[in-house]
Amino acid sequence: MSSMDMPADLPRGRAERSVPKAAAQAAAAPRLSWLTLALMTTSSVASLRAAPTMAVYGLACVFLYLVPAIVFLLPTALVSAELASGWPGGVYRWVSEGLSKPLGFLAVWCQFAMTIFYYPSLLAFVASTLAYVIDPRLAANGLYTAIVIMVLYWTGVWVSSRGTKALAGLSSWGLIIGTLIPGAVLVVLGIVFLGQGNASAAPMTASHLFPQWTGLASLVLIVNNFLSYSGMEMNAVHVSSLKDPAREYPKSMFLAMGLVLLIFILPALAISWVVPGNQLSLTAGVMQAFDAFFSHFHVGWLTPIAAVMLVAAALGGMLTWLAGPSKGLLEISRQEGYLPPYLQKLNKNGIQQNILVTQGVVTTVIALLYALIPDVSNVYWIFSTITTQVYLIVYLLMLVAAMRLRRTQPDHPRGYRVPALNLMCVVGLLASLAALVIGFVPPSQFGSGSIGAYIGIIGGGLVILGLLIPYAFLKLRKPGWKQPAVTDQAGETA
Repeated sequence: MSSMDMPADLPRGRAERSVPKAAAQAAAAPRLSWLTLALMTTSSVASLRAAPTMAVYGLACVFLYLVPAIVFLLPTALVSAELASGWPGGVYRWVSEGLSKPLGFLAVWCQFAMTIFYYPSLLAFVASTLAYVIDPRLAANGLYTAIVIMVLYWTGVWVSSRGTKALAGLSSWGLIIGTLIPGAVLVVLGIVFLGQGNASAAPMTASHLFPQWTGLASLVLIVNNFLSYSGMEMNAVHVSSLKDPAREYPKSMFLAMGLVLLIFILPALAISWVVPGNQLSLTAGVMQAFDAFFSHFHVGWLTPIAAVMLVAAALGGMLTWLAGPSKGLLEISRQEGYLPPYLQKLNKNGIQQNILVTQGVVTTVIALLYALIPDVSNVYWIFSTITTQVYLIVYLLMLVAAMRLRRTQPDHPRGYRVPALNLMCVVGLLASLAALVIGFVPPSQFGSGSIGAYIGIIGGGLVILGLLIPYAFLKLRKPGWKQPAVTDQAGETA
């Protein structure tokens, strides 16, 4: 801890004693290898859920995954590493230090608010996958999808509110059970399928490496990939645990990026080999491919097993992360009084139950839209886009804050410094702004739906959820909304 990091009201003798103590703690901190960090990052980012979205493009999905990886994934991963190594505490601390506390609240709010639409879209994927255990025709049934979303979300709230610690390991098992094994099986079956001389449903010639240009709508699905790559800033907090951050962190991120690209691209290609694009469901596409492959190889009895694996992993991920973003919002709100006391209230297990319940009410309303709008894929796409738009606000604020901190606090100690930081930030900013704009264009798969209605829903979701609600909290907050810090069972202050 440097002298500039010490609180001004800390007595000198105590401050001097805290230096060797902090140094000893840093020396005793567990070290991570760059390979371990790469695998941790891969497990937190990679998923099969987005594969059908890109399988629509066939071979062009390679291009559509590579572009956002270079212009968005890499800049945000490296920039968040510098911020985390200099200002522990996450995106609220970074944006507050670099810009202002109200904008810091906006960033942490958007990080939480994106889950309001993320969970319905995730559970819609679960519902369509689960349909292949019950009746595949249910995958396109909006009422069935709405019921599954509501039942599973409220069950998740009940489990999370009990403070169950056994859920902590579900994310790592989810990577193996629900991503790596099914993804590998899908790719192997696809290669064997083509090796037998069967024709690919999507053309695989060099002329199809790039998506056909029919206007912005032909490229709009690339926006979904920004959400697929989001979350890299979560693992940036581990940069200080590396032995040589300046050399090992970039190496770790490049390896993670390569693994993530393989997990995203190969299953998407395998799906495009067996399911024609005009028949592909954005929610049930993975199971459509498994069903087609297993039927072709006369092992149809494996289809429900694959569905159960995917469902188990998705639910494990949901339960693991359900209380995470809301806990971060709670801690900041108690310190600064951003939320009314009702939303800051904890249950007997120290869980922010009222926030989860309020979020659940909104999730229930959103779920009902699946029952009211005929095309489940369209609803899924709309919610995924709103989720991406709201989360992009976080990255815009983070990148601007990083440039300003490099200028206003150049000597502040950082464990890692991004080479050409301003260039990285500008590339990330331009990519994020482009994604925001493109997100308002209906995809070519949207069909004959009203363009005005689509733009209104996306824009309304972004403005209300990402701007108006946090602005209202800031305008209405009162000094009495500040609460004492939360102390967990271990006696540590949050």
